Amino acid sequence: MKKFMVLYMAPSAQFEQMMKNATPEQHQKGMDAWMTWMSANKASLVDGGAPLGKTKRVDANGAKDTKNEVGGYSIVQADSHDAAAKIFGKDHPHLHMPGAWIEITEIMPIPGM
Repeated sequence: MKKFMVLYMAPSAQFEQMMKNATPEQHQKGMDAWMTWMSANKASLVDGGAPLGKTKRVDANGAKDTKNEVGGYSIVQADSHDAAAKIFGKDHPHLHMPGAWIEITEIMPIPGM
């Protein structure tokens, strides 16, 4: 089986607005949908992942705060990239957020390890 890094993406301003304006009931409904999805796909989940917080960019000049559109991650296993993509159908809870998308990247094995 191959492993894939899954990135849950959304425009940062839109995500912040949604989190700020959502009621406790809406938060709970969202969490329930995620838990249902995770339970239904537990055989494929290597790491269920988590939401991601603030970002630092480090380069040769040092570290500084930055923003990106990555809201969270998971790691899944599947026979192929296409099979991994099928795990995340149009009904995935993350895709209910306006403007959201999911990126799936193969984790390449390191030769000799």
